Amino acid sequence: MAHSINEETETTTATPLLRRNWWWFQVPSTIKLKTSLSSELSGAVGDLGTYIPIVLALSLVNSLDLTTTLVFTALYNIATGLLFGLPMPVQPMKSIAAVAISESPPLSIPQISAAGLSVAAVLLFLGATGLMSFLYRYLPLPVVRGVQLSQGLSFAMSAIKYIRYQQDLATQTSGAARSWLALDGVLVALAATLFLILTTGAGVDEHRPAESTQREESDETDSPNKTSQSRIHRRIRFLSNIPSALLVFLFGLVICFISDPSIFGDLKFGPSKIALIKITWDDLKIGFFRAAIPQIPLSVLNSVIAVCKLSGDLFPGKGEASVMKVSVSVGLMNFVGCWFGAMPCCHGAGGLAGQYRFGGRSGASVVFLGLAKLILALVFGNSFGRILGQFPIGILGVLLLFAGIELAMASRDMNSKEESFVMFVCAAVSLTGNSAALGFIVGIVLYLLLKFRELDCGACFGFSTSTTRKVKDEEASLIGN
Repeated sequence: MAHSINEETETTTATPLLRRNWWWFQVPSTIKLKTSLSSELSGAVGDLGTYIPIVLALSLVNSLDLTTTLVFTALYNIATGLLFGLPMPVQPMKSIAAVAISESPPLSIPQISAAGLSVAAVLLFLGATGLMSFLYRYLPLPVVRGVQLSQGLSFAMSAIKYIRYQQDLATQTSGAARSWLALDGVLVALAATLFLILTTGAGVDEHRPAESTQREESDETDSPNKTSQSRIHRRIRFLSNIPSALLVFLFGLVICFISDPSIFGDLKFGPSKIALIKITWDDLKIGFFRAAIPQIPLSVLNSVIAVCKLSGDLFPGKGEASVMKVSVSVGLMNFVGCWFGAMPCCHGAGGLAGQYRFGGRSGASVVFLGLAKLILALVFGNSFGRILGQFPIGILGVLLLFAGIELAMASRDMNSKEESFVMFVCAAVSLTGNSAALGFIVGIVLYLLLKFRELDCGACFGFSTSTTRKVKDEEASLIGN
């Protein structure tokens, strides 16, 4: 199985690479680099398009402690990178965040934590009892693809809004059209988009051995074509080695300080104090009924089922991530962090697609991301929010756009019109109803109706084709007599 152009380079030039990356043998096998250091670093920032806006909004509206969230999500990143050996993302629970911000008055940190603990309890129960595995085993693939397609398109549409319009993250609303020539203008976002397309193309396709074979056959039979293909191959290899997403993100940080130099004076060194929070019975009731209930189906579908299916699609050599492990992982993360007021988190298919899209091929990418979060939390603490507050939303929109498209493209394997029909209806209902759970239910019902339509009802009631023909022959004989 070919993972990337970089892997081909490592295969053909093993000795120099082993000398250059001598520490490759000193890390756990789950985070050994599958491509290159630059690719893994680029993949590490692939899901920040969803992480940063939600964290920033919660800190502005709900007084989320940034130090606590950065520390715990950093530890989550490092643990999942070591456990799964994949660029398994750690993302905010989006439904809880949306409710917490939009409620009037906004939910308090104890109420948000109570919602996270409630979702964690459900996922722990489903994972530990095997019910999640049962659900995953018998869930129709077109329905899963419909959920993935709807989430991917939802990310992409949000990304376009980020790029085109001013955003008020505190109220989650779009404002006036963004200026073309400003530091956070449309032109800057378009330049970042063109740069990412130039360096990463349509994304690495791991399943194209036929094309490679045709290229090799053409190279062997046609000398001029061989020279041309060799030049193209070298150019693409050079472009793919550029940590494009990381450079775009660092460019966004530069824009932060250029647009508001006062950030330098507002930065304070040292983390804030991390402490246990008190959750009352009223906090638990409000958190469960207002925020946890709408989050549970989204976590089951997108944070466990969709992410496990996507892991098998993107990494066929490794097989799909264990449904039980992913479900229990989400539960344990929140049972630890939510008691300290950390933002409720989960694993998301969109984050996995984004990190894969920009080069993440192992647990190393999320381990690097976790280390970066930990350093920022310990060095700058809550004052790092000043940087996040000035980060160009248009740049985040560009990263989110590529992540959403990568997730949506996972649904391209539907092989029949019936499967595509179920998938598109499920996705359409999810998008228009703004509910993955509603789309899931409609998709299941539609799938069962189509199967029932093809059912041989006569066989179900003990009638066979031969029996029916025999009865008709006897009736014809009687009429003739």
